[in-house]
Amino acid sequence: MSSKVNCLVAQSGGPTAVINSSLYGVIMEASTFSKIDKVYGGINGIEGILKKKIIDVFDIPYDKINQMRFTPSAVLGSCRYRLKDYRENDEEYKKLFEIFKEYNIKYFFYIGGNDSMETVHKIHSYAKEVGFEINVIGIPKTIDNDLVFTDHSPGFGSAAKFIATVTLELALDGEAYETKTINVLEVMGRNAGWLAASSALVKDRLPNLRHLIYLPEVPFNEEKFLEEVNEAYKEYGNVFITISEGIKDESGNYVEAGSGSYKQDSFGHTQLGGVGDYLEYLIKQKIYKRVRMTRLGFTQRSALHFASQVDFEEAEKVGRKAVQFALNGESGKMVAIIRDSDNPYTTHIEVVNAGEVCNEEKLLPSSWITEDGTYVKEEFFNYARPLIHGEVKIPVEGLPQYISLKHQYNLW
Repeated sequence: MSSKVNCLVAQSGGPTAVINSSLYGVIMEASTFSKIDKVYGGINGIEGILKKKIIDVFDIPYDKINQMRFTPSAVLGSCRYRLKDYRENDEEYKKLFEIFKEYNIKYFFYIGGNDSMETVHKIHSYAKEVGFEINVIGIPKTIDNDLVFTDHSPGFGSAAKFIATVTLELALDGEAYETKTINVLEVMGRNAGWLAASSALVKDRLPNLRHLIYLPEVPFNEEKFLEEVNEAYKEYGNVFITISEGIKDESGNYVEAGSGSYKQDSFGHTQLGGVGDYLEYLIKQKIYKRVRMTRLGFTQRSALHFASQVDFEEAEKVGRKAVQFALNGESGKMVAIIRDSDNPYTTHIEVVNAGEVCNEEKLLPSSWITEDGTYVKEEFFNYARPLIHGEVKIPVEGLPQYISLKHQYNLW
């Protein structure tokens, strides 16, 4: 009887520019171990796995597997599916573990953010409860950069680079005319302001830009906001304002979410977006008519065409390390990047308990925010600059040569 076993990898939550680099890392590292026979891919995360939407990744030609890492979004498909608490209802778990048994899965890798780490923790805990032999490892990804116990999350560096670059380009465009311009840029970030703060990196190219940044960590006051914008406009003319979609008022309510019309996902997270329109309206009514609002939306998480090489390489590295940790017996853990030094930038990789990650959220430290709450201090620049370094040389022939497994290979 063969002693070989199989592994399963899936992706979950919001895609990033480099999530497929982690997938590539898992596939290639797993293929180096003689103990592992097949590497399976779960389509649409845990939701698809429960429907037995599983493929053998080596049915895909190697050149296309290599092309995966030069493709944004989640090539295996994603989901936002929350497993129930098995202590209340274990039917899903019984079904899932029957599938693990059928496919001889002994290693399961789940690439995702906070909610995905909850899934890792639940599956690991249930396996221990019923005595099922499987090693479950979480691989971090999120552009929000809100995962605790890791210095940063793969996906953030590329999103930060893209946001800072768009800030630079919009600011330069606004300077082209004699007429003054107030730019408003809305970026993602429900509770953590890492993405909004990353727009400050434009300072390295436009040190004299009058730039105001409004973060979820700082309670938003409409009257104070208008005073700050008006003062900046009178003094500088051209003003650039970055708004996190998740800014809240002093009562903790999302700005312009008071009507309760915002939807929630299966994890109870409010689906945001639109605060930029409201603030644009306020400025036009109270201060100045020439206001341009830009909402980056999903572009900020899928812009591999201008990704960070550091981010790209680290994403693959955490995928490879996840396999190594799993085969060394770790389970119920998340791979974490630990920073050793800012300059020169050095890191090492450890594992942390996934169950502790999923219950926490890493916010921008208050000590990194200026006293008036509208900008960031040098500590943030020291932290973020190394993460946006380098360019990814993606294959291009007119357009980037991205791959879609769903449309090109009809695998599901």
